[in-house]
Amino acid sequence: MESTLAEFVNRLQAAAGENLQSVVLFGSAVAGEFSAGHSNLNILCLLERAGSAELSQLRPVVAWWIEEGNPAPMLFTFEELCRSAHLFAIELFDIKNHHRILFGTDWIENFQVPLQLHRFQVERELHRDMLSLRQAILAAPEKPKPQFDIMYSSVSRFCALFRHAIMAAGEPPPQTKRESVAAIASWTGADPSGFEAILDYREGKRKRRQIDLEAALHSYLEFVTLAAHDVTRRFSERR
Repeated sequence: MESTLAEFVNRLQAAAGENLQSVVLFGSAVAGEFSAGHSNLNILCLLERAGSAELSQLRPVVAWWIEEGNPAPMLFTFEELCRSAHLFAIELFDIKNHHRILFGTDWIENFQVPLQLHRFQVERELHRDMLSLRQAILAAPEKPKPQFDIMYSSVSRFCALFRHAIMAAGEPPPQTKRESVAAIASWTGADPSGFEAILDYREGKRKRRQIDLEAALHSYLEFVTLAAHDVTRRFSERR
């Protein structure tokens, strides 16, 4: 991981020059839940300018980064980030709490994440992702691999939303994905077995062939649906 990160930063510096202001690593790699082969290396870059010419300079570097199995970095100018921070409260709150500066100064340490719209963002994105999950299930062939991929590709995102839902309700935020799932299960009484199966796989505790994928997907969808409905009910009572 370290050599890959160092290579990426060197390539970014060579391509962007003085336009590159900061490179920040965030996510599971700094939150204690990184699993080689399953977790991504998530990066946020601050640029002085982020126009089409500047993006063209970075395209070969980002193409290499994606080939290494990582998502494309989030790119902002600092002015953009300050103006739109209220729209990215979920992401910025997590980055502020778990990050590592790979290049530049630690600007985020004293960055104030505006949380006035946090509860609405959590509720909206949980319902939006629930609908996306339903669409993915409808569009996918009824075969084991597509069923597995639907859960595997979305589990981190849902666990993050569960964590923020707990926090937005005024309770201490869970520290791990499993704790987030357990907290929502306690709220709703929903069966967490679908999420637990995918987390087991990510942690090397279970092989894919050991998972009843049809049952897991049924539990997974039901869990997300009940979580979304319960969050709306709880937040409505606080308005």
